[in-house]
Amino acid sequence: MDIGTIIPIAVAVGLAILVVGIYNNLVGLRQNVEQGKADIDAQLRQRHDLVPNLVETVKGYAGHESDTLQAVTAARNNAAQGSPDSASEQGLRVALDRLLALGEAYPDLKASANFQELQAELADIEDKLAAARRALNAAVSRFNTAREQFPAVLFAGALGFREADFHRLDDSERGSVDKVPEVAF
Repeated sequence: MDIGTIIPIAVAVGLAILVVGIYNNLVGLRQNVEQGKADIDAQLRQRHDLVPNLVETVKGYAGHESDTLQAVTAARNNAAQGSPDSASEQGLRVALDRLLALGEAYPDLKASANFQELQAELADIEDKLAAARRALNAAVSRFNTAREQFPAVLFAGALGFREADFHRLDDSERGSVDKVPEVAF
């Protein structure tokens, strides 16, 4: 073999290794984005599952606050059917805040260990949800940066890697919210 044959073969092998390396890196980063979406979905599911228990606890102490309880239940149902970053999730957050404010109006409710435990669990879920959103945004940022850097930008589109979105989940990525066992007092 002469040098005129070896050089093109070496360039082709080098280019193939580069493309495989870029592909594998982008696949790993895309998986991190998908994991971030799944983490948010899991936290939303936990929040949706907690709402009926919280409503039942409040009913035991302040059952005559039916407007607030119905608003929370309706907001939970809307959020369970909507997209995670939609107005329905914001509506649920507002309705939950109103429900938790009832604890101030009803000292017996505020003193209830069950109510306090559910309130703490909801706060914990909200913290985890915020952390999951931050982690998703970081994963999306890393993926999009790697996708747009040279030389990956030359191959990413052809390899099927599209830009990931911040703060959004596709409905196809969301699982259905499982039915929650009801707690009655």
